[in-house]
Amino acid sequence: MKKVQNNEPAGGDESENTAEKTKQKVGRKRDHTRDEKILEAAIDMLAESSFDGMTMDSVAARAKASKATMYRRWSSKVELVRDALGWMNRSHLDLENLPDTGNLREDLLLLIKPQSMAEEERKFRVLAGLGSFLQHSEMSEAGAAGIFDDWADANLRLMKRAAARGKISEHADLELACRVITSTSAFRGLVERKPFEKAFYAALLDGLLLPALKNAAADSTGADN
Repeated sequence: MKKVQNNEPAGGDESENTAEKTKQKVGRKRDHTRDEKILEAAIDMLAESSFDGMTMDSVAARAKASKATMYRRWSSKVELVRDALGWMNRSHLDLENLPDTGNLREDLLLLIKPQSMAEEERKFRVLAGLGSFLQHSEMSEAGAAGIFDDWADANLRLMKRAAARGKISEHADLELACRVITSTSAFRGLVERKPFEKAFYAALLDGLLLPALKNAAADSTGADN
């Protein structure tokens, strides 16, 4: 009896299965709700144990996440904490509904959500517990990138709207003004370990930023050249 020859390559089924698994893996959507739980757990651990006392393992345990999941998203504790601080900052802002009172000062202040005493206390403990976080090379290279990006973007949108309405000078450097706000907040929170409360923010706006935005003159840096 003549043997029927099988022309299919060896391991054909296995190759198809591997390709299918790869396709499923690539197409799997990232669970951002899981990310938020991990970031919130990181903030909790910062408040309880400080940066130097917390570990990736302790955050994973608090968030009920596997260590593999943690390290797929964040390669180091510094990277995780930087993102967690950004998440904490976003949670204190009303980015979905930008205020529009017709007054830039009020809009900038209203952008920051009111916080309970418990939230203020937790934020203070987080800032007080940062320890050696700022001394790591990863932070010196990247700085506070990512921590205040959403806030800076919202502030810029409010300022552009005010400029379009003629409320501030058309010559005002809006991006510089936004950097002043976030840099001051970063210094107060990350270096001085103090909260960026509304009273302090209002003083910054009234004493420095708003007068500069309203009275900015046309750039004359090239006048003497």
